Amino acid sequence: MRNWNTLKDRYLRDEIPIRLGNLASNLARIKSRCQSTANQELVENLLKESEFFIEWTAPDTEVEVAAELVDLQIILARWQYNWESIWNDSELRSEVSHKANFWSEKLLNMSGLLTEN
Repeated sequence: MRNWNTLKDRYLRDEIPIRLGNLASNLARIKSRCQSTANQELVENLLKESEFFIEWTAPDTEVEVAAELVDLQIILARWQYNWESIWNDSELRSEVSHKANFWSEKLLNMSGLLTEN
């Protein structure tokens, strides 16, 4: 079991672009790990961690970014709620993989990390 307080303290030391980049990285890992049924627990943990990252980041962002993060958090919560059904259906798992990739790219672009010098 993770020590969420320790992770939170570490996570909040980073600036918003780095936090968004970390969230994007989690979503990229969800995308890649959905391809093997052996990774169910890992993906579940990444979903939970991503929800925490959003919770810890959204209040410190611009309203537009916070709104996007809330939309993502709702998607993640729906995935978690239906996780057994999703994980046992290859089409649903593939859909999660594609959506996670979409959000990963979106957050990475929002972070500005790709355009900084």
